[in-house]
Amino acid sequence: MSRASVPKRPVKARDAAPTLPAVQQVLPFVEPAPLVKPLSLAPTSVQRLWFCVWLPGLPLEATRSSDDAMAIVEEQQGIHRVLLADRQAQAAGVMAGQSANAALALLPTLQLEERSPLREQQALEALANWLERFSSFICIADHDVLLLEIAGSLRLFGGLRPLREKLSQGLRQHGFDASLAIAPTPLGATWLARAGRRACIRDEQNLKRELRHLLLAHLNWPEGLCASLTGMGVTTVGDCLRLPREGFVRRFGVEHMLELDRALGHLPDPRNSWRAPERFCADHEMTEEQSDRELLLNICRELLLLHEQFLLVRQLGTQRLCFSFFHLKGSATELRLGCARADRCAERWLELLRIRFEQLALPEPVIAIRLQSGMTQALQAESARLNFHAATGGPMRRYSIAQLAERLSAHIGDQSVHSLNLVAEHRPQFAWRTQSLLSDWASSTLSEVRRHLRRPLWMLPEPVLLPVNNGYPLHQGMRLRLLDGPERLETGWWDEDGISRDYYTAVNPAGMRLWVFRNRSQSSSWYLHGYFG
Repeated sequence: MSRASVPKRPVKARDAAPTLPAVQQVLPFVEPAPLVKPLSLAPTSVQRLWFCVWLPGLPLEATRSSDDAMAIVEEQQGIHRVLLADRQAQAAGVMAGQSANAALALLPTLQLEERSPLREQQALEALANWLERFSSFICIADHDVLLLEIAGSLRLFGGLRPLREKLSQGLRQHGFDASLAIAPTPLGATWLARAGRRACIRDEQNLKRELRHLLLAHLNWPEGLCASLTGMGVTTVGDCLRLPREGFVRRFGVEHMLELDRALGHLPDPRNSWRAPERFCADHEMTEEQSDRELLLNICRELLLLHEQFLLVRQLGTQRLCFSFFHLKGSATELRLGCARADRCAERWLELLRIRFEQLALPEPVIAIRLQSGMTQALQAESARLNFHAATGGPMRRYSIAQLAERLSAHIGDQSVHSLNLVAEHRPQFAWRTQSLLSDWASSTLSEVRRHLRRPLWMLPEPVLLPVNNGYPLHQGMRLRLLDGPERLETGWWDEDGISRDYYTAVNPAGMRLWVFRNRSQSSSWYLHGYFG
């Protein structure tokens, strides 16, 4: 994966398009009655699994610009004190809570940087943008916490362990030292990650056993509350759960008891889904003014790589780009680029930029560069090309699928090369036909009604009878789980091939999706008719 997709030093968005409003996850919420017993909800058919990424070193990682010893300072009661120090600084004795002067006395070459919540937020959003390739649901839960719902991504990445390894490796490559945890509830995963447990829990029944050993300091509860509980001898989550619920609520309030219930899965915990803006706008600020054109072009290339990654995950392209070169004095210098067809390739845009940049007159040195994209549009997918070696040992040739079909048709005749076409017929065995490759595609008889129907890519020549166990069909000895259906097809009564069937989409324990049906006239018989891709 490209290191440029999530920069160690994030770009700043001055006038970037605001993040789209968060999308509320649709989860039922039941207001609890008296908080005496935990609310017990019936299990749902959708099992969620949450992957928590906690970034304890985010203030340092979002600001680092060199390999020198560095510390982040924050003003506390009029004194700048060390908030976070890297390993080099810690080896020299610099630690959190020291004054900036004391830290410099220990290490005169120490680089001190003021904490920037804006940089941290931008780094967090850039990381969330990268994580969208692993999950469709990303939540920015806190200023240093990201949550991913990964239950729907496990099959795509080959299981939980490969997915976790990809995430862990990618975070390290992008310069983030993260604490990771997986749990069935978002709050449970967050608490485990803050405790540094690196737990991986898939069953809610095992969650309580893991959470009960966590210290109250890992729950991000107010210091006064933790001090009061510690004075009572309550130091862990398990100690809190042993307290009388009514007494806990009366003394410490209902909010924290509800948090315990949500962490254990007794109450639903709806979260907001974060979405990146659909139009790209990113800045790169420099520490000092620059006039070196090659250096400026390299910065533009980094922005173009970010722009390419932004469009790649959305399968979009654009025909217009605008670079703005900011100066300390005077207005910004703009350079606009355009291409005939929508594209996202960074190298193609860079080639156009080099040509225009030679003619660009910069009145003053540049202190910051901004890249803004124009209106985006969907890119048309192109078929890959096949490589063929000449029989006489000549140069290798590349043909597209269409060119290959054309050449085959020329060699062996139009009658031997066909394409497939859909027909407005509900019966699967009559719903397609072959046609000449060179025929007019506009004459297709596909009806608009069939466009929303799901049909398997691989249809069997004849339906195959399936064995049955307690009324459920079996495939290769495994019981099938019905996902969608029934879709009732009752047609063809006017000829000898009439059918009366209920079709279902089914899945076996291995994850294979099948298209099965049951004859309405023979309720005990199940048949397999096709495989989905």
